[in-house]
Formats: sequence, C-alpha cells, structure tokens
Amino acid sequence: MPLVAGVDSSTQSCKVVILDLETGALVRHGRAPHPDSTEVHPDIWWSALSQAIEAAGGIHDVHGIAVAAQQHGMICLDEVGDVVRPAILWNDPRPARAAADLVADWGARETGRREWIRAVGLVPQPFHTVARLRWLAENETTNAARTAAVCLPHDWLTSRLLGSRKIAELVTDRSDASGTGYWSVLTGEYRMDLLSRALGHDAVVPSVLKPSQPAGPTPSGAVVGPGAGDNAATALGIGAGPGDVIISIGTSGVVSAVVDSPIADPSGEVIDAADATGRFLRMASTPIAAQVLDATASMLGVEHGEFSRLALSAPPGSDGLVLLPFFAKAANLSQLRASGVVHGLTEANATPAHIARAAVEGILCSLAENLEALMLHGAQPERLFLVGGAARSEAVRQIAPTVFGQPVVILGSEELGARGAARQAAWTLMSTPEPPAWRTAAQVVYGEVIPVIRARFADARSAFFDGTRRIVPS
Repeated sequence: MPLVAGVDSSTQSCKVVILDLETGALVRHGRAPHPDSTEVHPDIWWSALSQAIEAAGGIHDVHGIAVAAQQHGMICLDEVGDVVRPAILWNDPRPARAAADLVADWGARETGRREWIRAVGLVPQPFHTVARLRWLAENETTNAARTAAVCLPHDWLTSRLLGSRKIAELVTDRSDASGTGYWSVLTGEYRMDLLSRALGHDAVVPSVLKPSQPAGPTPSGAVVGPGAGDNAATALGIGAGPGDVIISIGTSGVVSAVVDSPIADPSGEVIDAADATGRFLRMASTPIAAQVLDATASMLGVEHGEFSRLALSAPPGSDGLVLLPFFAKAANLSQLRASGVVHGLTEANATPAHIARAAVEGILCSLAENLEALMLHGAQPERLFLVGGAARSEAVRQIAPTVFGQPVVILGSEELGARGAARQAAWTLMSTPEPPAWRTAAQVVYGEVIPVIRARFADARSAFFDGTRRIVPS
C-alpha cells in the first residue's frame, strides 16, 4: 500500500499524518507542541517536526511528503544558510508603523494604497513579510545587513527535508509567496524592487514551484511536494472549489472563498492569495478567535465541555447581551486599538450561560462580517465549511447556522492542513491534472436563522467603532 505524509507546522504545534495514497485513509499520525511566542527560532520547528515524525512511526515507508505551515513567519538567512535571528511570526504587531511607512513611500495614503494594489495586489499590513523586512532594516541594522535570503516557515522546513542549506536552492509555492508583499498575485512574479526598498538591499528569495511540481527527493528517496501556506493546505485538504467558503476558527479567525481569478481591494480588508491548485483564496480575517472562548471559559471557571453546555442553555441572542471579541491588538492597521467589550448587561442576562453564549455569538458574528465582506467582493457561498480547533465545540457548531444564515458542513477529519499537504504529496507523485479525489466524512448542521443576533452585534459595534471598523478615538 503506497503511503504519503503530510505535515502541518502551525502556530501551536506540528502535526504529521501518514495516509494511503489512493484513498486518503489515515494510517498513523503524530504531534509535537510549539512554544507560545511571537518569535521562534526555526530549529525549534525542525525539532518538533522530527518528534512528530517519530510519534507517527517514521517516514521510512512513505513515497511522498509535503509541508503546510503557518503563513507570514519571516526567516532571515545569511550567505551560508544560517538563521540570522528568530523568525518573526504573523501575530507580532511591531511592524505596524513599517507597513504604514511603506504605503507612505508612494506619496499620499490613498495614492500609496493604489500603487501597492497595482504592484502586487495587496496593501502592506504588519503581518506581510515586506513590512517585517522594513522593521528589521530600521530596528536591527546588523541583522538586516547579514540577511542574504528571506523565506517562510514551510520553505525552510522543506529545505531541511531535502537536506539542503544552500540559499540558492530554496523553493516555495504560490500560496505562501502571495503573502509576502513582494510577489504579485496579479502577475505571478516577484517584485524584487519592493523587497529591496524594504530591506535596503537585494536578497535571495525562494523559487516558486507549480502546484504539483516536486521540490526534490529526501535523502531517503521520498518525493517532496512544493508545500503550501496553512489556509491553502486546509482548502486542499477539504477539496474546496468555487462556491465553497471555509470558516476557520483557530488562533485567528479566517474566512476564505475559492475563486477562479483575483481582484484587488484597496481597503486591504479583503485579500486575494493564490491557493494550492492554481486558483485563488479570497480572504478576510479577525486576529483572535478561539482564544476568546478559552478566556471566557477560564473567566467562568469551567472546562470547554461545560462551557459549551452553558452556551447552549441560554436563549439565542443572550437576552440582549453582546460580547465584542476584540481581546487583543489586531495585526492590521485599522484595529490596533481594539479591545473586548461586554455590552447590554442587565440583571436578567448576568449569568454564566448568557456570557458563554454571547462569547460564541460574538466570535461567529465577527466572522460573519468577514463573510459579508467577501460577498461584497464577488464571493458566492454555496457551502460553508466550519474548521479549526473551535469547530469541535458543540456550541459553535449549533449556533453557527443561526448566525451565518445557512447550514454549515463539519468534516470528520480534524487535521485538514496536514491532510491537504499529504494530498499535495500524492498529487505530485501521480502527475495528474487534478489532485486525487479523496472522500472525507461530513456532517451538515442546520439551524433557524435568527437575524437579531447579527443586528445587536452590529449595533454594539457601532457604539464603539466607526464605519471602517476602527476603534472610535476616546
């Protein structure tokens, strides 16, 4: 039975799945934790991958392997391929000013935004690699000067699997490249002038492989796929196509729709990224998601199972109690001053059950606004897939249809990023026009649409935020 391996090196952990190449059936799996930080040395990721592979029984018998990983983590390498400094992760807000300055380099704010959209299809945000390079150049001049190459987490892990340390042999895929800010989703080409403008000098960047193009062999002979960013790998693991929308509730909340061609949103709220098949993902996100449920459960002094039971015991709309789930600074320019708000508290709704339900509804309403933003930019959702750690919550599953206004699909496989990487590995081995058609068990959850939930959330948000979702200055 031919086997393939998929890796998902996420913010919180590294997961490895070994699957049957022909059916996608799970054979074995392993996992290892990652530290909770906004900076991580890549060696820690490699150690976790090695531990996860060992926990999965090794990869000595696999024919192919591919890596999915958290996006936007900036890894700087010197001329001999050594890591210059710990990788700066997507959730580090320090490059906010650098992102604004990159826009200002083109002139007035609106002019700058238009020029960036024309150049690469996005407006720099703090999580984009180009903004992190500008921050590095301004704040760590020695490290910036040592930087001879720039890559992302999945690029670096792929190079380690290949046994290569040469910066000229770095490879990536179009999904991860499209989040750098110096690769154009509109043209499929690098804009090296923008990288040089940010860093202050030229640097080597990974070659961009096609969706099923092999990166090379491991020392043991397994074929390594091009890899992908986490959102693209999840979409591939689902088998999502046009008309499908993926609502991911993990460390961050991301709503993405599969589309055939990219557009450019001057507001920067909606981003088009390349996917792992040759199509595109139209995405909008909220910076913090599952942690809101974690924090609320901790505040109430209950475990997640009891938290879910409490939330489902309260009435829809929580009797007017609304929780705005902005518990941390966002990784974009428009929400840097945002913070959580409990609104509409009364004697009647001041109960653990109401608070639990308000937290779930708040997260889902925030994501529903992201879905609405995608629809305003041409997305036409026919199916909604609910994925991520919080999708395991029964309260999230049952309440989601009442907020989104249509049923949600829950897939039986939880490690969709790793599954997507494995599917890519299988595709690379098969050399077929499309990836293998693996089937995944699914559950459709229905619910009565309750518009008042969204309406109350919008009213509460408008009391604290202006029309562009920025916090109203005090």
